[in-house]
Amino acid sequence: MLARRSLCRMIAAMLLVLYCTLLLPLRAPTLAAEPGEVPPPSLSLDMPDNEETRELLQKTLSVSEIDREITRIQADQVTLEKKVALLNIQAAEKKTAIADKQERAGAIVRSYYMGDRDGLLTAFLSAKSISRLFILFDYYEMTIGRDHEILSQYEAEYKDLEATIQSAERSSRELAELKRTMEEQKIRVAALNKEIKSGIGESTDPGRMGALLEEFTQYWENIGLHEVKIYFKALSAAMKDLPAFVQNREGVLERRGMTYHLRLKEEDINEFLRSKNQLFKDFAFQFNENGVTASGKSGNLSLILKGHYSIQKEPDNGLMFNVDNVIFNGLELPDTTREALKEEFDLGFYPEKIVSFLHATEVESKDGVLHVTLSISF
Repeated sequence: MLARRSLCRMIAAMLLVLYCTLLLPLRAPTLAAEPGEVPPPSLSLDMPDNEETRELLQKTLSVSEIDREITRIQADQVTLEKKVALLNIQAAEKKTAIADKQERAGAIVRSYYMGDRDGLLTAFLSAKSISRLFILFDYYEMTIGRDHEILSQYEAEYKDLEATIQSAERSSRELAELKRTMEEQKIRVAALNKEIKSGIGESTDPGRMGALLEEFTQYWENIGLHEVKIYFKALSAAMKDLPAFVQNREGVLERRGMTYHLRLKEEDINEFLRSKNQLFKDFAFQFNENGVTASGKSGNLSLILKGHYSIQKEPDNGLMFNVDNVIFNGLELPDTTREALKEEFDLGFYPEKIVSFLHATEVESKDGVLHVTLSISF
């Protein structure tokens, strides 16, 4: 009896273990958490030390990103082609609709130029009675008023037609530029693919090298790019709160007569970032001679941003962080990716959010400090 109970307990325990195992969620590993969350352990494709292999990986990364840019350009091209076609149709319709008003407006202008309206004025001035004067005045006012109304309508519709034509021409130029850019990018991709194919053929194990490059492409497109965007998103969100930090941080903002001087140290901004998001626990800014480096590492993932600050006057005055290089796990992302990240994420700092009448006029970085001169502008 005792042996039977022990056997039953053992079977029940095995079934419980099996049941729990089957219930475990099958989740794809992720590299980092959304802003505000603690990032889980990172997963990354190990980067080889072999220089030839790294060069092939660099070219493969560039091809992947330029291909993505080409896809975006093609989508924009389709949208612009539809827009240009629609604007041209609208312009043609407006030309037809305005033709009658154009003829009438021309006739009115000619009548004034040829003196056809002088008779009305002469009759008005030569009226011999008050009643006739009022009758002529009403008629003169009605005639002149109608002329003015026709001319005003024609002017408004003509300006609208001009705006439509200009918009169509502008869109056509944008479309031509897009096509030119796409052709350039296709040439870049073709050249890189040729170099990659040659590099694979010259490697000691072409099959293994091809598989490595394919694996890396999948890793970048499914995980790597997502991780880069998570850091950019977190930086963009944090920068929105930087003006409040500067305003409340003693010694950062000083007044010197009619100007203010902002002196932001590396330790200030790094402390600020870590207070905003745990993603920046192992991430740091460095202010070098007219340059800024932001770098960090999470598990096997490393990210380096190199850039500089510049003054933007329009549409809003601010300090813009221009990203010159983005290096992911030792591989530099192409210019197309930098531009796309710049468009998607705003890493700027706007002094007017500290005080509405403050405008940035000068910026430089050196010896671990970002120096910004702010002028009062009403």
